[in-house]
Amino acid sequence: MSVWENPIIRGYHPDPSICRVGEDYYLVHSSFEFFPGVPIYHSKNLVDWELIGHCLTRKGQLPLTGCRPSAGIYAPTIRYHDGLFYVITTNVSGGGNFLVTASDPAGEWSDPVWIDQEGIDPSLFFDDDQKVYYCGTGEDANGKQGIVGFELDVKTGRILSKKKILTYGSGGRFPEGPHLYKLNGYYYLMLAEGGTEYGHMETILRSRSVWGPYESCPHNPILSNRDEMYNNIQCTGHADLCEDPQGNWWMVCLAVRKLPSGQMLHNLGRETCLTSVIWDDAGWPHAAMNGTIQPKMEGPLPVAVSFQQTADFCDSFTQTTLHPEWTFVRNPVFSRYETGSGALVLHGNCADLSDDTPTFVGVRQTEFVQSATVTVSACDLLRASKAGLSAFYSAENHYDCYLLGENGHRYVAVSRRVMDNESVTAKILLPDDLFSVILRIAARMDAKSGAYDYWFEVKLGDRFVAVDRATAAGLCTEGTKTMTFTGVFYGVFAVSCDASFTDFRLETERS
Repeated sequence: MSVWENPIIRGYHPDPSICRVGEDYYLVHSSFEFFPGVPIYHSKNLVDWELIGHCLTRKGQLPLTGCRPSAGIYAPTIRYHDGLFYVITTNVSGGGNFLVTASDPAGEWSDPVWIDQEGIDPSLFFDDDQKVYYCGTGEDANGKQGIVGFELDVKTGRILSKKKILTYGSGGRFPEGPHLYKLNGYYYLMLAEGGTEYGHMETILRSRSVWGPYESCPHNPILSNRDEMYNNIQCTGHADLCEDPQGNWWMVCLAVRKLPSGQMLHNLGRETCLTSVIWDDAGWPHAAMNGTIQPKMEGPLPVAVSFQQTADFCDSFTQTTLHPEWTFVRNPVFSRYETGSGALVLHGNCADLSDDTPTFVGVRQTEFVQSATVTVSACDLLRASKAGLSAFYSAENHYDCYLLGENGHRYVAVSRRVMDNESVTAKILLPDDLFSVILRIAARMDAKSGAYDYWFEVKLGDRFVAVDRATAAGLCTEGTKTMTFTGVFYGVFAVSCDASFTDFRLETERS
């Protein structure tokens, strides 16, 4: 038996879907308004995961112009059949449901094959007779949401049968995230219910026919942390199953971690967790730990844990292409970004972080107590020009620390945008001949007050000096009172100037 820590993929990685090919496992996740879309990970042991690329890397696959926060790409499913990988997903901001394919998951994926079906969370099931079935959310004639199924031609996207509501779930609201499996003569239909908040749960049903009727598992929900409010991990659900070569079963799911202050708030987004699964004599699955996700779990991993994961990330920008961890907001204008020779140069236009196409690129915040540090240089700062670091949650919610040009002077400034309110909250005047500074944004606990805040700092001489401080609640769904499906990014940006960034470091701070 091996022990692992949840989440297995930390920071904003929601709606996981998994497939196995031989001894290799692949995971995909929702990406919403961010580009490139649908990150794909590889593992040999289900715990150590490596980002190998993205499924949607071209604007033709992923048009995001005008995409609102938490729209865009919803809940992909990955499957493998006859030498080909399939990823099916939904762009709720344009086009709807589609699938892409690749023979190498780390390589280029195909252009979209569109499917004439409304709803979200599509999944594919390849049956023994070579028929392929689609399932996803849909509505009946009275507008009631359920899980719809039909036969599909995956080469053309043509629907080959009548559409049928397979189930309305087991009684929870928002039945969604369905997946079909076949085992011992039964078709199993697993889905999420309760909404992707604190009542989230995973349920399962089965039938002798893919068309139903489906009977509900007598111990539903098979996974939920809704009754464990003391648990730091919450909102578990939207799961997927796979079997390893030894015949052991596993489930990946999304979850959130509460802030270390103990409040029912989360800022890292929905993350990916793992649990083992056993099947009882009646043919129903049981997730470990009485159907809950715990911070530490154990099970018969297919391969022993091989390395200690680290949340740290450094980039000296010596490569001519950006590391795959870097992520843009909506479709980037690539001419605004130059990398190589030890610097990332941003050519910022007048768009700021609340506009449709900001000059911004970021990496996910993956731990609560974590900082981002970068050296920023900007010689042509004019009135209303700025360049620096952001703790970016969405276009409507972000905290920024930056070099500011104003009335012929240079400042290090901090501004906060929370919903409709944006204001500069602090400024430090810099010498006129100082064109380069080291900035840091750090999320950390205050040892005296116990508060968990974001700190904004500039290095003056040999030490960092605090410029400002802001509560983490402004970058949380619960704090902003707006349902947001993503998490915080630490990123660099430029507005109305050219700026050079060097030595970017994401570091987990330790006492």
